[in-house]
Amino acid sequence: MATQKINKIAIGSDHGGFLLKEILKKFLEDKGYQITDCGPDNTDPVNYPEFAAKVAAMVSNGKTEAGIMVDGAGIGSSMVANKIDGVRAALCYDVTTAVNAREHNNANLLTLGAGLTGAELAKQITETFMTHECTVDRHLKRVAMIDALDKNRTPINQPVSGANAVEEDNLADITEKDIDQIAEKVRSMISSENKPLEIKQVEIAETDMICKCGVHVERQPETLRKFIEFGVERLGYNNATGADCVPGDIAACIDHTLLKPDATADDIKKLCAEAKEYKFAAVCISPSYVALAAQELRGTDVIVCTVVGFPSGAHVPEIKGMETRRAIRDGAKEIDMVIDIGALKSGNDDLVYRDIRTVCEACEDGGAHSKVIIEAALLTDDEKVRACQLSKRARADFVKTSTGFGPHGATAADVELMSSIVQSSGIGVKAAGGIRSLEDATAMISAGATRIGASAGIKILKAASRVTVSS
Repeated sequence: MATQKINKIAIGSDHGGFLLKEILKKFLEDKGYQITDCGPDNTDPVNYPEFAAKVAAMVSNGKTEAGIMVDGAGIGSSMVANKIDGVRAALCYDVTTAVNAREHNNANLLTLGAGLTGAELAKQITETFMTHECTVDRHLKRVAMIDALDKNRTPINQPVSGANAVEEDNLADITEKDIDQIAEKVRSMISSENKPLEIKQVEIAETDMICKCGVHVERQPETLRKFIEFGVERLGYNNATGADCVPGDIAACIDHTLLKPDATADDIKKLCAEAKEYKFAAVCISPSYVALAAQELRGTDVIVCTVVGFPSGAHVPEIKGMETRRAIRDGAKEIDMVIDIGALKSGNDDLVYRDIRTVCEACEDGGAHSKVIIEAALLTDDEKVRACQLSKRARADFVKTSTGFGPHGATAADVELMSSIVQSSGIGVKAAGGIRSLEDATAMISAGATRIGASAGIKILKAASRVTVSS
């Protein structure tokens, strides 16, 4: 079996996937692909099996080399398409699954879930799907085994029984009318008494100018002194009072952190108990403990933060994306990812941007906040600036100084530099590493930090509580 180069693509959707279908259609046409739009042409409620069958038929009869079907989750359309002879439909939710679908399974129809996948990620998945091929003999052998199963069901290019049967002498060149007849047969299988599935419309933005940040125009941080704007959405707004000390509620901008490799489950439970008692913003723990921490903190305002690509950052973007999505499914609401430091220092800004954007998009899809750790101690000032600029472009919510495992942690100078690059975009700055006292925390916030990552959170908070407020 030889793989077929993709030039012609059939695309369809239901009402929930219509907006994403239109975006992908333009994206592919701009890249030179010939697109056949199988409908619908508006967002009126429809049944996805009808359109999935149309797209699959175009692939089955060879009128197009590939197909794309978009519904709310992508699952139902995959089921429908795989009922059609010669179609190997794959539901893909990231770039890695798109590569696998093509290289290992020679998939010829891509299904996507508009309610689960953002427009930019959908473009990446689609382009990956259309440009990869299945060439390895062992994979081609297995694909042939899949295709052999088609003999157990009626192929799409055989006559359809009943009044709408397709004439045998026209089977070699099936027409659009034939496709409509097939779709009608699928439609007739759906009970007329059932109402179309209502899928919540997803607002899909194609522009990179939209910034999903933890900052709201109408809300600014609570402060008693010359603290700059925190940009933390969970805090209310009060004007500075002129007090000469750090407020005791500094806990609201502290992530209570435990990332030691030898941390036990009991250590995590203790950390969560402390976070609840002292009302810290979050606990920051390793990915393997996210589910436990989420369980321990259920019903509280303390959220779970975890790390991705930690601590080296030397992981491929697709793996970081998968790690992010798994952490969010386990209960994480904030993700601290480490950039590909080597790529940045090599001048490969395109890779660094894709690295960051893959995680940010996964966070957007999952409703989590993204923080980008640049490991400032390993970078020149120029590299720190570039890292922050790339984080802005990728629409991160925060930039973060350090993993805590580098040569040294946060410095006030680094925080001030990073803040000067990102604060105009509403992006926060998290200072982490080596912050062990109230004085350290005060210096970082004064320099522009909006969040503090500290394993000494209780010590800092107790010191703050001993400071009296002058009127």
